[in-house]
Amino acid sequence: MVSVNVVVLAGTVATDPVERRMPSGDEVTELRLSVPDGGKRLLPLPVAAWHRDVGKRALEGIAKGDEVLVHGQLVRRFYRSGAGARSLTEVVATGIKKLEPREGP
Repeated sequence: MVSVNVVVLAGTVATDPVERRMPSGDEVTELRLSVPDGGKRLLPLPVAAWHRDVGKRALEGIAKGDEVLVHGQLVRRFYRSGAGARSLTEVVATGIKKLEPREGP
């Protein structure tokens, strides 16, 4: 059986990116990407960009309102919290690129 897990998204950064350092020493930048979902509705998707995979320089200058192109994999994580067992589906980026603003007509 062949399995493919590739995600390519173009959307708008909905919130300011949050940079975190994990206990292991790895760094990750988390952001929310608004992607059009059929019609006028926007689908907010969480994106995790690990600095070791994407590179910190690729994330410089990305802020709320910027249009970006993200490619990576869809990942579902399970964890326990005070409210019980939970899950989170997110895109783990292997690349991210800030897109140039569109010129008006």
